Amino acid sequence: MPTRVLAKLSPASITIIVVILIVMGYAAYQLEDVFVGPRITVSSPADGATFTEPLIEISGTAKNVAHITLNDLPIFVSAESAFKEKLLLASGYNIIEISAKDRFGRETTKILRLVLK
Repeated sequence: MPTRVLAKLSPASITIIVVILIVMGYAAYQLEDVFVGPRITVSSPADGATFTEPLIEISGTAKNVAHITLNDLPIFVSAESAFKEKLLLASGYNIIEISAKDRFGRETTKILRLVLK
């Protein structure tokens, strides 16, 4: 049945339909960040890691972010959505909070629990 409908369409109509579908697909792809909200991925260190040196580096990516903080202090995100910050750990158990907000006010938070021996 669908092949009969396609057979009745002119090549110009098929081209227009294909162009419209491509434009709609591209628009949906571009609007994904608007619908999903801010996303934080911490690549290093892992949650629950133990350290013997107090100076560590926290790195990861933050997508669709207008404002991002590490323990309530603003941090920089590169054009490639990457962040990298050095942090001094206190002796014992440390809770590190990375929070991000997008331009629509939606927020997300990642918590890292790290131990310095």
